[in-house]
Amino acid sequence: MKTIVVNPRDDTRIPFLRGILTRSLLDAGLTFNEAFKLASKLRKELDNITEITSDDLRTLVQKRLDTHASQEVRENYRLPLAGPTRIIVNSLDGNASTFSRGRHERYLLSSGIKEKIAEDITAKIFDQLLLHGADTISTCQLGYLTYLCLLQDVGKKAARRYLRWSEFQRRDKPLLLLIGGAVGTGKSSITTEIAHRLEIVRTQSTDMLREVMRVMVPASLLPVLHKSSFEAWQAMPGRERNNEDHEAQVAEGFRAQAQLVAVPSKSVLQRAERERVSMILEGVHALPDLLEDVIEDPETITVHVTLAVLKSSELKSRLRGRGTEEPQRKAKRYLKGFDSIWSLQSFLLSEADLYDAPIITNDDRSKAIHQIIVVINDEISRHFGGTPDTVFGDVVIQLEDRPDRERWESLVPELING
Repeated sequence: MKTIVVNPRDDTRIPFLRGILTRSLLDAGLTFNEAFKLASKLRKELDNITEITSDDLRTLVQKRLDTHASQEVRENYRLPLAGPTRIIVNSLDGNASTFSRGRHERYLLSSGIKEKIAEDITAKIFDQLLLHGADTISTCQLGYLTYLCLLQDVGKKAARRYLRWSEFQRRDKPLLLLIGGAVGTGKSSITTEIAHRLEIVRTQSTDMLREVMRVMVPASLLPVLHKSSFEAWQAMPGRERNNEDHEAQVAEGFRAQAQLVAVPSKSVLQRAERERVSMILEGVHALPDLLEDVIEDPETITVHVTLAVLKSSELKSRLRGRGTEEPQRKAKRYLKGFDSIWSLQSFLLSEADLYDAPIITNDDRSKAIHQIIVVINDEISRHFGGTPDTVFGDVVIQLEDRPDRERWESLVPELING
């Protein structure tokens, strides 16, 4: 006769399986022989028992471990006893998902929290939820708990940024992020990471928009469109003029090409705003003035950053590195046109400075990503100024002024049971 293990929390009934218990004991630190021997003994003890709850079964196992196992093994097995390893997070719109440490960390990173701090905060909160037996928690409860943990363990600035980011996430406002910069400054790779971290599903490259235009318009009609951004000046009429320096020629050619690419670029930005979908537009043509006459809703969050590599030797090294990812002839072409690329970067930085757009030096990819996240959150803070009770709701009122007097850990039981 099989003994049925009943879990009232999950409302499940499954047969007792020696293999599953053996795996749990192995995870706790027993050797295979020790785990299998203990699981076999317990199966014999349960032979005449029809049903047993999962909590009673774990208590029975714990008693056997108390007499036969080390303190470390007992502790490793005890921690899951305090709560399930799966915690369900219920959102305001009625959706439910399993608590994900990775996603919680990304949310903290999205609010401008540094990586190591985000990792520590997530670990603390997850451990406390397990310790107090949480099997479900609402997004408001989890959000307020995270806010209190940041406030008490990190500081007011980090907590305030998290609060503003949480408020933005709860509002139906899109973020339009433009990432510009010359060839080789890392726009594409940084866009990919930012999109992943902020969970932005819509990204667009101005290079791809230009490529579509090239298919539609032949080079005989618009030769400047069919050149690289740093070579567009070569297709300009009268480029042999000796009274104009090379940097000015590069800027003039690029500006002519950028004006053409601006048409589809503005269209995709307008559509994103109209559909209230956050979007990243990246590319050399993603200039600050693209946002002029595009944004209709003043509450739309718009951010423009320009990436830069300020050491010519570093930029050359990156362009050489493209030979490992793209045909070697392309890397050679970049290096041959390096003076034009360097001139184009100078023009782009001047444009950013003219529009007071942040310039991010991309010497360290992780630092550059963090700086962009901080810029985004600073802009969000200009639009939002909610308080914890307006962002997290009744859960704040429930605890009254206790967070001012007590550690956040002591508030977990009331939060999850309130």
